[in-house]
Amino acid sequence: MHILMMILAITAAGGDQGSPVAPVAKRTPKVDTLFGDIRTDDYYWLRDRDDPAVRAYLEAENAYAQQVMAPTESLQEALFQEMVGRIQETDQSVPEKFGDCFYYTRTVEDKQYPLYCRKQGSLDAREEIILDQNTMAAGHAYFDLGVVRPSPNNAMIAYTVDTTGNEQYTMYIKDLTGDSLIHDQLPEIEYNVEWALDDRTIFYMTCDQTYRPYRLYRHQILSHGKDRLLYQEDDAMFYMDIKITRSRQFLLMTLGSKTTTEIRCLSTDLPQGYLKTIVPRRHGIECYVEHQGKFFYIMTNDQAPNFKIMRTPITGSSAPWSEMVPASDSIFIEAINAFQNFVVVSERIQGLPQLLVINVKTGSRHYIKFNEPAYACWVNRNPEYHTSVVRYTYSSFVTPTTVIDYDMTDQTSTVKKEDLIRGYDRSLYITERILARAPDGKGIPIVMVYKKGSRGNGPSPLVLEGYGAYGSSEDPYFSSAQLSLLDRGFICALAAVRGGGEMGRQWYEHGKILNKKNTFTDFIACAEHLIDSGYTSRRQLVIEGGSAGGLLIGAVLNMRPDLFFQAVAQVPFVDVLNTMLDPSIPLTVTEYEEWGDPHIEKNYFYIRSYSPYDNVSAQAYPHMLVTASLNDPRVGYWEPAKWVARLRAQKSGTNLLLFKTNMGAGHSGVSGRYERFRERAYEFAFIISLMKIR
Repeated sequence: MHILMMILAITAAGGDQGSPVAPVAKRTPKVDTLFGDIRTDDYYWLRDRDDPAVRAYLEAENAYAQQVMAPTESLQEALFQEMVGRIQETDQSVPEKFGDCFYYTRTVEDKQYPLYCRKQGSLDAREEIILDQNTMAAGHAYFDLGVVRPSPNNAMIAYTVDTTGNEQYTMYIKDLTGDSLIHDQLPEIEYNVEWALDDRTIFYMTCDQTYRPYRLYRHQILSHGKDRLLYQEDDAMFYMDIKITRSRQFLLMTLGSKTTTEIRCLSTDLPQGYLKTIVPRRHGIECYVEHQGKFFYIMTNDQAPNFKIMRTPITGSSAPWSEMVPASDSIFIEAINAFQNFVVVSERIQGLPQLLVINVKTGSRHYIKFNEPAYACWVNRNPEYHTSVVRYTYSSFVTPTTVIDYDMTDQTSTVKKEDLIRGYDRSLYITERILARAPDGKGIPIVMVYKKGSRGNGPSPLVLEGYGAYGSSEDPYFSSAQLSLLDRGFICALAAVRGGGEMGRQWYEHGKILNKKNTFTDFIACAEHLIDSGYTSRRQLVIEGGSAGGLLIGAVLNMRPDLFFQAVAQVPFVDVLNTMLDPSIPLTVTEYEEWGDPHIEKNYFYIRSYSPYDNVSAQAYPHMLVTASLNDPRVGYWEPAKWVARLRAQKSGTNLLLFKTNMGAGHSGVSGRYERFRERAYEFAFIISLMKIR
């Protein structure tokens, strides 16, 4: 308790006597100088998670947030009940065929986690419950089932589990013929594992001290011998990934930085063999490989910024690559999926996802048609290779998540499942896609949804979300929880700012490294456009973002705090300069090609000019809710903790600043489905209560 008293200070900012008092972190200056620039970090000490004072401070912030939010507890409970009441609590996923078995997950009312099940032979067969995640999660505050990989003969499964949130997994093997675990475990590995065709060889990866997957091993079940190291990647810029091709003929090992890729393969029927290079490493050249018949299909940006698709014989002959899908200035190729007679290409045209189907036997090609102004769609796992049916998922702000089987020969669609949303009538909601103008004239897409009739009385409360990093495309998908805002008159909007990949590769390039500020000015332009167009007002505008999207939120709050009424920043990457200067922190070195290496002077001062933590100033900030997770390996909990501490010390005004740390989770927050609803209800209650909406 004495540590807690050392950290807390009584302040007048709490208002009336008896009001909750915000914690004030102690200041222990740490001075650094680089390129003649002197920086003082008063809150560096918060990085030491083994210091009892750090945990005490986090707990004090949690206690303060709980006190402030106490009057909203009934609203939180009402929101939670609304969210749960809309979903089908007892439900089942669409079965996925693998060999002669059909695998699926099933949820049960009042249970946090799904059951992993299968049926052998047909869907009319007896159900086998392979894994009950609720039993497995018992006694753990956090539980994540990484992957479940059936052996080729379906006699066993290999699966990985993380019970801390630090993304270090343990692999288990279960004998499905006897419904028992095999005494053969692999601790502290990367989440993914793959089988060879012999039903006894497993490939897995381990991580270095920065959580970078860098070693590939071959493991023989119950061999009790030393696992064979197949490859070690020593360049800290490169991540390792593995996958089995859909044909199950090859294990692909991808070594990739943010700008460069190398790909090697191993025949799965010869698991004792050696890796063969398909695509050598060339700086600035990215490649992604699929196997089909006698060819490897290669998606590459070689002389094609928006990518093209080539193919080359699997024999490794010196024959030149032939072009399958040419490069285009207006079409951005995102992914390829290969089947026995078809290739499905995921593209993006004018910011909208498209699926191009190519018959490799006839050469004919066509697009699957979509009708809404904005939507999300993605190709599912599709483990079956010998099929003419591709399964994909479709969703939009008004269309619940829908799983569709598309017959590529007949060009017909079959809806396998649309999520049931209780009490939902999509005809009551409207979605729009508009453009805002950035300062340099670029049109920034905004997709929004609102309830009919909610815009008849002037500006509405509006939640604007953004991300804008890694070339990731943020598409509008359906959220049943979001209805709790829409039904209270809110507009929910998503801004496709630069740094993302929505409008092609150039869109990404113009929002990274020395162009990063475009991400922030794009977002500000979107906010201004929504206000100027009458959708909302400054007193009604809420902004939200997580991780790299939290960096976006932090940056625009420093730049234009007057523009927003509230902000929600989830696990925000806000201590950019300090993190990128420390290569011992997970992700740092691999991210130099995203943010820039600050050991280079021009990068240092550019990052310095926008890093949210380094640019907090003595000004009024909007109401803010900031979250963190203690075991987060991607954004250290100390980044938002330090940011909040500095904000408390420097900001003016009496607007709320709440900081909540999940003490037993990782980057994605809590793991149970009901706990996720409670977490979202908490955030919504913060937003709604300050708007004085019931």
